Amino acid sequence: MLQTMGGNPRNFHKLDLYSLPSPCFVIDKKALRSNLKVLQKLKFETNVKILIALKAFSTLSLAPLISEYLDGCCSSGLYETKLAAKYFRGEVSTFSPAFKSSEFEEIASLSNHVIFNSLNQFNNFYNIAKRSKKEVGIRVNPLYSEVTNPKYNSAGVCSRLGIHINDLKKIDIEKIDGIHFHTLCEQNFQPLQNTWDQIKNSIIPLSKKLKWINLGGGHHITREDYELSQLRTFLKKISVETNCQIYIEPGEAVVLDSGVLIGEIVDFFKPNNRLSPYIAITDISATSHIPDVLEAPYRPALLNEPREGYEVVLGGPSCLAGDVIGKYKFKNLPLIGERIALLDQAHYTMVKTSFFNGIKLPSIALWDSETDNIDIIKQFSYKDFENKL
Repeated sequence: MLQTMGGNPRNFHKLDLYSLPSPCFVIDKKALRSNLKVLQKLKFETNVKILIALKAFSTLSLAPLISEYLDGCCSSGLYETKLAAKYFRGEVSTFSPAFKSSEFEEIASLSNHVIFNSLNQFNNFYNIAKRSKKEVGIRVNPLYSEVTNPKYNSAGVCSRLGIHINDLKKIDIEKIDGIHFHTLCEQNFQPLQNTWDQIKNSIIPLSKKLKWINLGGGHHITREDYELSQLRTFLKKISVETNCQIYIEPGEAVVLDSGVLIGEIVDFFKPNNRLSPYIAITDISATSHIPDVLEAPYRPALLNEPREGYEVVLGGPSCLAGDVIGKYKFKNLPLIGERIALLDQAHYTMVKTSFFNGIKLPSIALWDSETDNIDIIKQFSYKDFENKL
């Protein structure tokens, strides 16, 4: 079970869960602004450039707000690149494990940087990128990571992501503008320092030929316990050591603890077996709405969960036997129609939802905990399901 680091309720105890449709993702604009101010302050103090990772969060109605604070977006392919260019301001940096030849010219035309994953991709598409007058980077695998879950460790010896750091010598350094690496996942500062210590002797000698170094994502900068002072010192130091523009690409940190997923108890029962727990069926589906619960797997935090109480298994409405969100405590046995809210449900949720089992997708709402203003920006219907297939 992955121990995720989010789950701060912030101001969500003030939200009237019954004032919204169910299920519904709710983003607190005040919490989002708070995160963005932390990131903007870091930019001003270190001259680092910060790009939001659209793979984690790409709710386009918030693009103007995010663009006020950050320097642009990093995207993972054609659709995210088009979204970034259309709705966000600033730079667009596009990395893909493999660009398709039928899409690359359009990607290059919309991007400021294109980052290649392999020597083969670099050789195939370099000239197209340069014809579009775009900066070119290469992703390297540092062969060092402190991520213990193999699903999220992108720097293993058999990883499909990036060329091995030792193979940098096979690249004509005169042809590339930057180097990208990514080894973190929901981590504090020290693993970044440790990664740099492993690879700096390979990168610093080349850096006089480079314009930028991209440190990737996974930086949990907006978490309360994050070691921001150490990060500031580090970013200033490597900027001087390399004389390069430094980039970071947080996704989770931009929206950490700024969103919840509201649901409703649809049924509640206890099987006729003394070993069976109480079971509540909700209109939130782990597999359709929050698949990381099953993929990671992890147990999302529940708003206002008491330390002691009745143990209840929360399950989803799909036919998948494993559509289970987790086991939770309730002060009183839940009632049919009762509302619940799962915490830290902004990142890697809306971007991953599916229509499995024909289950309705959650609505999306913006709430400002400062003014209590609510704006329901998206509601899904049967037509959305029909049109997909």
